[in-house]
Amino acid sequence: MKRKITMKHIKFITLIALALIVAACGTAPATAEATQIPTVVADDTIISEGRLEPVHYTELALNANGLISEVLKSEGETVAAGDVIARLESSEAQTLEAAQAKAAKELTTAYQEVRDAQFKLDNFDVPSDFAGMTPSEAVSAMLVKLDKARADFEPYKNINDRNLELTDAQQRGEEVVTGTAKIYKKALDDAWADYRKAIQWLELESSVQNANSRLILAQRDYDALQDPSFSEDTAGTRAALANAEVRAPFPGVITNLNLKVGEFEASGQPVVTIADTSSWVVKTTDLTEIDVVNIKEGQPVTVKLDAFPGQEFKGNVFSIGQNFTENQGDIVYEVTILLTDKDAAMRWGMTAVVTFE
Repeated sequence: MKRKITMKHIKFITLIALALIVAACGTAPATAEATQIPTVVADDTIISEGRLEPVHYTELALNANGLISEVLKSEGETVAAGDVIARLESSEAQTLEAAQAKAAKELTTAYQEVRDAQFKLDNFDVPSDFAGMTPSEAVSAMLVKLDKARADFEPYKNINDRNLELTDAQQRGEEVVTGTAKIYKKALDDAWADYRKAIQWLELESSVQNANSRLILAQRDYDALQDPSFSEDTAGTRAALANAEVRAPFPGVITNLNLKVGEFEASGQPVVTIADTSSWVVKTTDLTEIDVVNIKEGQPVTVKLDAFPGQEFKGNVFSIGQNFTENQGDIVYEVTILLTDKDAAMRWGMTAVVTFE
């Protein structure tokens, strides 16, 4: 059965709707406060890859051509400074003992040359005109004197070639000219004599200086060959003179040895590599120009090696390369890290990841 909706009913419904709207507005919940977003700090850690190297190593080459007569050490063996690694058979090479004997003889000869040169200089009669001058100053001063004497004599140098029929007055004038020419000629001769004397003095002084220079070199060679500690400072001279032997210039491990008895080897080619593995360094291979400006010498670093998973090694930046290379389009610089930690199992060439703190 349908109910008829009257105007009265409509008014009532409208009042209810308005009441509901007002109630809804009055009970609306308050807006929640905004949650604060934490500040994100950019990570400026620099990470680079590199390779492990011994702190010091050298490649040795022969200083003479010849056949290898002895190989006394093997690859991987530890050597002390001065240890003989191999010997060479060659007519142009000499052993340490032969080089020492030759150096002693050359040193004696050098001392005698100095004494002889100094004796001649000490007994040179220095002219009084050179007083207060060094030999080189005397040469310069006498050259000025000689140039003036030559200029003064120039108008008279052909005076004796003149053959003229002269009157008595002209004859007397000619005699005056001849006399003047003789005066200038004598002055020129004296200037030449003084100049030669200055040159002689300078040559004697140069002989003393040259003799002393030869003595210094002879003494250096002698001392290097006689050095009982076989120090690295004297190793180069010793290797050049005692070139029938290959000796270790410092304590280390032979990491490469390309010598076999009976084989011919040419001079200048690296045949032995010796490494000092008492300490290790890492050299970076991919540190870009953007990162390298933020690196400083002495800066602490942490190093991880692929061969030692989970293990960290401490170190410091030792040096920053000034030269660059290109790596896949990037400009990169080599930075050397000196490790303060080490492990007996470390090997040359191991891959490293460096974190600059």
